[in-house]
Amino acid sequence: RMATITKKESGNWEVQIRLAGWPAKSKTFRIKRDAETWARKTEDEIVRGIHVDRNDAEKYSIREALDRYLKEVTPTKKPDTQRREIGRAKLLKQVLGNYSLATLNPKVIAEFRDSRLKAGKSNNTVRLDLALLSHLYTTAIREWQIGLAANPVANVRKPSPGTGRNRRLSADEEDRLMRACKAHSNPFLAWVVKLGLYTAMRQGEILSLKTNQVNLSNRTIFLPDTKNNSVRTVPLMKNAYDVIVSALEHPHRPNDTDLIFYGEPGREGTRNPYTINRVWSKALKLAELDDFKFHDLRHEATSRFVEAGLSDQQVSSITGHKSMQMLKRYTHLRNEDLVSLLDTKF
Repeated sequence: RMATITKKESGNWEVQIRLAGWPAKSKTFRIKRDAETWARKTEDEIVRGIHVDRNDAEKYSIREALDRYLKEVTPTKKPDTQRREIGRAKLLKQVLGNYSLATLNPKVIAEFRDSRLKAGKSNNTVRLDLALLSHLYTTAIREWQIGLAANPVANVRKPSPGTGRNRRLSADEEDRLMRACKAHSNPFLAWVVKLGLYTAMRQGEILSLKTNQVNLSNRTIFLPDTKNNSVRTVPLMKNAYDVIVSALEHPHRPNDTDLIFYGEPGREGTRNPYTINRVWSKALKLAELDDFKFHDLRHEATSRFVEAGLSDQQVSSITGHKSMQMLKRYTHLRNEDLVSLLDTKF
């Protein structure tokens, strides 16, 4: 017999299991019956070669595991992803942080999913919450060698991805938005918004732009590091070109940064990219725009490229969409525009 069960002075029961080729295992229980059950189960798993040492998984809380993940894994990702992941991890720690890696189960995870959806969070937001939790378990199992039989998130139904946003910008809304942005004391806000609308560039791509990425003679912007890890060159229509020239010729441009849209120097004395979230929200409120996000400018720009007659290949070259299926999510053409187009073709 491999297991010995001993009653301690405290009244608890200690199980010790020793087997050649295996490290000694021990565990303490309040009730002898629980000790015997665990001993039989563990012995059987060892004999059958399927035993997983769950000690680390039982000791490691979700909070501790996420802290380690944020320290070791998150820094390897893009800055925008890092910021979003820190926020998601904070939420997961608040709600699930006290569970251990071993005790968190699909039922609890499903309840977390349902509560998030009930609180009004989008399907995609909840999917990303679960994706982070799932990758935490994958990392714990594969890289940290923490004894877990399976990833509990894998057995939880994910919310459907949905059809994607279909928010277009009417001419009147565009006029109100631009007037609201121009009303801000810093011209950067209006310039950033215009670039989003004229180039379909992402917010992060615009705010991180540096002077050496702009070629005024060719009227292009070179993006060496994009969301999908591919480089691309964005052509500048006349309106976008004028925005870039205005930004580069800004009379108060400092000499201590190569960022096109820069903020004030930080504690270290270096300048970070211009931050837009707060002033963007104020502009939306001033323009009385409902349910409109900065990323919708990319959607609008891409749709306009298609409506102008550019081919799918030409549009994807500008926007960086890798698949035609993904591109179609952004190209919901207005029916009235299609009617006019049909009249010119037939």
